[in-house]
Amino acid sequence: MAPRVVRASEIGEYVFCHRAWWLRHVQGYASANTRQLEAGAATHARHGRLVGLSQGLSVLAGLLLLAALVAAALLLASYF
Repeated sequence: MAPRVVRASEIGEYVFCHRAWWLRHVQGYASANTRQLEAGAATHARHGRLVGLSQGLSVLAGLLLLAALVAAALLLASYF
């Protein structure tokens, strides 16, 4: 039997309310506010995509800066 993976969100749930954690994970009760949970999951997914886009744009900016510096160095070298 494989060990059970404990996610950070589950730890946060336990810290916030250990009774709610026990009801959900031990007793198997579902949360009554599923719409809010789904909305939160969608918001987190959108934020994750935006963070990934931001990181990609930062890499692109660094590459473009490097290309500009190389072009400037080559331009200066051609004058001397």
